[in-house]
Amino acid sequence: MSTVSSELRVTLDGSERVVPAGATAGQALEADGRTVIAARVNGELRDLEHVLGDGDAVEPVEIGSDDGRAIMRHSAAHVMAQAVQELFPEAKLGIGPPVENGFYYDFDVAEPFTPDDLKRIEKRMREIVKQGQRFSRRPVSDEDAREELAGEPYKLELIGLKGSAGSEDGANVEVGAGELTIYDNLDAKSGELRWKDLCRGPHLPSTRVIPAFKLMRTGGAYWRGSEKNPQLQRIYGTAWESRDKQDEYLKLLEEAEKRDHRRLGAELDLFSFPPELGSGLPVFHPKGGIIRKVMEDYMRQRQMEAGYEFVNTPHLTKSSLFEISGHLPYYGEDMFPAFEVDGTDYRVKPMNCPMHNLIFRARGRSYRELPLRLCEFGSVYRYEKSGVVHGLTRVRGMTQDDSHIYTTKEQMGDEIKSLLNFVLSVLRDFGLSEFHLELSTRDDSDKFIGEAADWEEATEALRQAALESGLELVDDPGGAAFYGPKISVQAKDAIGRTWQLSTIQLDFNQPKRFGLEYQAADGTRQTPAMIHRALFGSIERFMGVLIEHYAGAMPPWLAPVQVVGIPIGDAHVPHLEKVAERLRGRGVRIEVDASADRMQKKIRNAQKQKIPFMLLAGDDDVAKDAVSFRYRDGEQKNGVSIDEAVEEIVRAVEDRVQV
Repeated sequence: MSTVSSELRVTLDGSERVVPAGATAGQALEADGRTVIAARVNGELRDLEHVLGDGDAVEPVEIGSDDGRAIMRHSAAHVMAQAVQELFPEAKLGIGPPVENGFYYDFDVAEPFTPDDLKRIEKRMREIVKQGQRFSRRPVSDEDAREELAGEPYKLELIGLKGSAGSEDGANVEVGAGELTIYDNLDAKSGELRWKDLCRGPHLPSTRVIPAFKLMRTGGAYWRGSEKNPQLQRIYGTAWESRDKQDEYLKLLEEAEKRDHRRLGAELDLFSFPPELGSGLPVFHPKGGIIRKVMEDYMRQRQMEAGYEFVNTPHLTKSSLFEISGHLPYYGEDMFPAFEVDGTDYRVKPMNCPMHNLIFRARGRSYRELPLRLCEFGSVYRYEKSGVVHGLTRVRGMTQDDSHIYTTKEQMGDEIKSLLNFVLSVLRDFGLSEFHLELSTRDDSDKFIGEAADWEEATEALRQAALESGLELVDDPGGAAFYGPKISVQAKDAIGRTWQLSTIQLDFNQPKRFGLEYQAADGTRQTPAMIHRALFGSIERFMGVLIEHYAGAMPPWLAPVQVVGIPIGDAHVPHLEKVAERLRGRGVRIEVDASADRMQKKIRNAQKQKIPFMLLAGDDDVAKDAVSFRYRDGEQKNGVSIDEAVEEIVRAVEDRVQV
């Protein structure tokens, strides 16, 4: 006769323990439900009410951890959706996932939400939080879920997608490959149902555990990200483990708004987005053009010194080129549609690598030519959905400082290490200094081409180079391009935000697909390895990052106008023109403000334009053949000789320092 054991053996945070049969994860962890708000059981996130089985491995999830914040924010999204449906009973529910720094929920409503609506919703959310409603998980069959959610058409669609829902549109927070579950919000005292939602969970034990939240804004969003679907109204919010953390974040947002490159681009007359051109297609004004030219000139010089050779390729090609490269089946949705010319389909190019392969293949190659480093400032065009286009940092037309390096297998390890050092030294010259690396690799999905052995070899070569750099290395499983793994350099800006900048990808697949060969030392024909390198990523995006990093106050070497001469009176203009002539002779970009404005207004104008140096001149300066320096921070230095002034400015430009 068998007996049911009254005890379970589980592993709690690495140590084996005995707990009563029927114990929950929360009981085993002695969780308070406020600091520890969920559990990881056998690697899966679970509610604290999850009943444990024999042999389970249980770890605590704290509210301030990445997982804890995501669970809290997802719970806040449920509270928001409940508040919306209580205030707007006809609202139909879309999807409400946690996202970086917050959450959102999409609703089908007759009219867009107004700022006053958001205030009402937030007030109702605070009431729900104060009530301490319990989040209670309940498995349901597909049939029962359809019956319970008969009035929610978008939820019914998700039920039909079970097992095939992707993560990119947020659908995986509600349905997956396993059983369906509904989360009920229950009254803390009576246990009565207050609201419910289709959801995989996990959630907080109760609404009262949400310490700090705020609704941020509203906007339109297509259902599941497709422009073919209805447009819903999305409400964005943020939630944090403490009021102090939320205040820190809101202050960061305030600072980020001041640094927004779109606003600064208009104020400093750098670039614009004429609606006549279309979304995501910037034009650069003369001052923005100067910054671009300086960036390009710098990169040309650095690449020439490093043994790169410049090439040039057209903006469009036959579509068949991207069938050879593999881009059409794996990248086609991100390309602009084909157009027909003389009975043949053409496309504007989204990347330069296939054309560089044709240059390599144009004649026979010897091992003596390798590594062959081809580079190009190549304009490319990608179809970004309208909802993600964002200033210069997410455009549809961009210029990549693109390089493709062809090496032997024996050379590739050293080449990658050298290339990584090259990339980091360039980024440091632009004033970025805090980095970590991300290694994006292949997963088990079908979105990658080539042999597993090639991927393993390429991944290991990149990993070794990354480890030898001494920088922190973070794994990104499944994040590789379809043809090979990559290292991406993640850089922190002046206010601590992380931007993905340079990428280095190792590719064994495209050389094979294009039939690339070189003659080895022993006379055999060999296939080269191919390294894809984008240093800026794109000139547009990198410029946007720099503008925000410097809050528009570019260091002198990058500033469109490096110096402005400000005369106290008209009689002092010739003196400053003489100084300007000296500086122009040393390659400095200087203007003399000879307008009718008063001197103080000229100073304010220069400050608004964030010009690094102001040179003032009055009677004493003319008499002493000198100028008075005024810096961005308002500091002033009087009676500086012209020779000394010229040398100080030229030195700041040549040394690429910030002033």
